[in-house]
This record gives sequence, structure tokens and C-alpha cells, in this order.
Amino acid sequence: MSKSYWLDESAPALPRAQKSTRPNAVVVGGGVTGFACALALTQGGMRVHLHEAREIASGASGRNGGFALRGGAMPYDEARRQLGRDAAIGLWRLTERYLERLAELAGDAFRAVGSLRLAADAAERDELRAEYDALREDGFDADWLDELPPALAGRFPGAIRNPGDGALQPARWVRRLAGLAVEAGADVRERSRVDSLGDLDAAHVVIATDGYSEGLLPELQTAVQATRGQVVATEPLPELLFPCPHYARHGFDYWQQLPDGRLVVGGRRDTTLEAEYSTVEETTEAIQTQIEELVRELLGRLPRITHRWAGLFGTTADRLPLVGPVPGRDGVWVAAGYSGHGNVMGLACGELVARAILGEPAPELSLFDPGRAALAR
Repeated sequence: MSKSYWLDESAPALPRAQKSTRPNAVVVGGGVTGFACALALTQGGMRVHLHEAREIASGASGRNGGFALRGGAMPYDEARRQLGRDAAIGLWRLTERYLERLAELAGDAFRAVGSLRLAADAAERDELRAEYDALREDGFDADWLDELPPALAGRFPGAIRNPGDGALQPARWVRRLAGLAVEAGADVRERSRVDSLGDLDAAHVVIATDGYSEGLLPELQTAVQATRGQVVATEPLPELLFPCPHYARHGFDYWQQLPDGRLVVGGRRDTTLEAEYSTVEETTEAIQTQIEELVRELLGRLPRITHRWAGLFGTTADRLPLVGPVPGRDGVWVAAGYSGHGNVMGLACGELVARAILGEPAPELSLFDPGRAALAR
């Protein structure tokens, strides 16, 4: 009951790989960021070891809601104010490119079904309308919906449809990415916890642990706050009501229905907001009760819950990830802090770090500079 639905799917065996000699680079963390980085580094000619404390995708990459979304953690109009218009456009275009890359690599782990961002009340409707207007003004594809499908009508006064978004089986996707990295030559070591950077012997070390960085890099712990998200999955339902990922109340409620009819529902973190800033990967009665209430609101009843789980993700003060060299630590790099938007951003940032290590830094890295978070020891 407490296991992630995504991780309950049997994992295929990794391709056989010859153990490499002393690596040029070590990646810590076996999620989407770690494997994206390992794949790119290996393809770039480096000898790479990847260490995962548990199993592939056992952290946030296998415990999220399964959304593949364009953009960052903040609404687009807010990103324009915070970052400037050109930088916001660049960030959103970056994620569009990586949605396409994800679709190329993920196979049947990805479904290109779009997404709906819903207004829970009139105030949120005004916010969504402002975001929609900004998106359209800058040439991004989006649809405004006043009339919603029957399962949503009367409950939500408006929505943005983002047609390029999609749904993921995130554990299947990351396991597939891991297989590509191993085929390229990466040496993947599961159940291999790294407790100290001093234990690693390589010119480059990449920290790709997001909300699971406790104890590894003290300065990172203060800049990337571990945050718990909780989710449930129901038994299959007889009718398809929600054909794409949905999210409302500024992302505090989210759900999607799978092809077999099962409903995956998460959120309600604001029920006990401070308590959910936690490094404890366990469900709580308070949040689980509220998620059950959300299911009742959506369906008018509570079907049988087959899975309940929690996962940790990393949040930053400005809701932008930290990606690049760690100040004051030669050869140490970080890619973390996606603030709940790691499925696409994690793929992008893993590759961005790899490109920088290979001597090909991308201009987008300036947005994510870890130095802005005062990471120096």
C-alpha cells in the first residue's frame, strides 16, 4: 500500500556493462537528472560512474504525479516579471525542446495528451487569464477554456490548456533512460550510497539528488529545501473522466487518469505546509485524508485506494533550479531544486551540466547559477 504505483511495475534488467576503470566523472543520484547527465557525458567520451543509494528511480523520479509540463515552477507572467521577458521566453522554449526530447527517448512511458491548469475560484481565474495572455503575446501555444468537460463543469470557472504537455509513467521512463546510459558505457552502481564527497575519485562530481541531498553537501541543504509530496492511486474506474494531467489551486491539487482507468491524485500539501518541508519519505494521516477528500470532490465517491506513497523534491527560494559548478568546491557540480517540476527540467539540467563539463556551456546556465544562492562554504 505504501509503495509508489509507478515503482510497482517490474523493472527490466539493465544491459550488461563492463565495469569501467577510474572515472573522469562521478554522478550521484539515479533519477532523471543523474541519468541524463551520465548519458550525455558518456556519449561525449567520458568514463562515468553513477551511484544510486537505493534502486533506479527510487527517489522523486519514481514518486511524483507523472506530469511532463512546459515551463518552470512559477507562472509564465510571473517569470517575465522576475527574470525579464527574454529570459522567460528562453526558459519556456528550453522546456519545450526538452519535452520533445523526452518524447523521443521515453517511448510508451510518455503520452502526448496536453494538460489543463484549472482555476479553483475567481481570483485564480484572473491569475490564469493573465498568464494565458502573456503566453499568447509571446507566441506560445495555449488555449483558454471557459466551457469545461462535464467532470469539471461548475467546479472550475476557467482553465488554460497547454497542448504540448503530456503524461508520464516516470519510473518506466527513468529506467529506460538508465538503460540508454548503460548501453553508452556508463557504469551504474545501485545500492551504492555516497556519504562523503571525499570518497569519490574523479575530476568531476555531479550532485543530482534534488530533495535527497541530506548530509552530502551542507551548503546545498540550506539552498535546496527538501519538500514532501504525497500521492494516491485508485482502483481502475469504469469511465475515462480526465484524459490528461490536471492541476489546480496553484498546483496544490493535481491528478491524472491512466489508460486503465486508474486515478492518480496528489497534493493538498498546504494542509500542513510547514510539516511537509521534511526529509521523511512517509505518508501522513492529515494529508492522506485531504487527498481522499479531493478524490471524493472529483468523483462524488471514494473508490478503493490501491497505493499510497510519498516522495521528496527540492525547492528553492526563487523557484529556479541550481545548475552548475558549486562555489568553493573545485570539480563539484550540482543540478537540483526543481521545485516540483523536475520531470522535464531534470532532463534538461542533467544535459546542461554535462555540456558544461564537456566544455560546451549553454547560455541557459546563467539563469540557474548556483552562486546566486550563496552556496560558498
